Amino acid sequence: MFWIVFFLAQAAVPSQTERGEALFFDAQQGCGTCHALKGKGTAVGPDLTGMGRLGPQAIAMATRSTITQYVQVVKLKSGGGSFPAMTGKKDEKSVVLFDLSKNPPEKKEVAPSDIASTGSNDVWKHPPAANKIGNEQLADIVAYIKYATTGTKRAVDPADVR
Repeated sequence: MFWIVFFLAQAAVPSQTERGEALFFDAQQGCGTCHALKGKGTAVGPDLTGMGRLGPQAIAMATRSTITQYVQVVKLKSGGGSFPAMTGKKDEKSVVLFDLSKNPPEKKEVAPSDIASTGSNDVWKHPPAANKIGNEQLADIVAYIKYATTGTKRAVDPADVR
């Protein structure tokens, strides 16, 4: 009887990859609000499918990175203020901007002539770095990325993502 209760209790506990998937696709702060992975998520930022071939430390370093070379500060002529943005599709009639001051990012389509200025970003930080995500949660996310891209359910030790 003890073993049945033990196995049922274990079955009720989410696996590391399940916890990682929930964190990755969390509607408020998850990676999937800006990134796609294997066709799921939002492709505002880079697709993370290629990340799965990297080791846990490399994925953790990229996740915690505050490098924001893809992000610019955009000031619009109408509406005043500036905001951190990633540029999407653009042509001579419109520019798609993803306002990263909103979570999830807000899509704005503007005329090129409505952009007053663009400049390098010195304020916006990658959310995992800004939110100081812990090693336990990051290990879960890394395990999910590895699983989603390789199919391997190998556990990731939190010590491997420091």
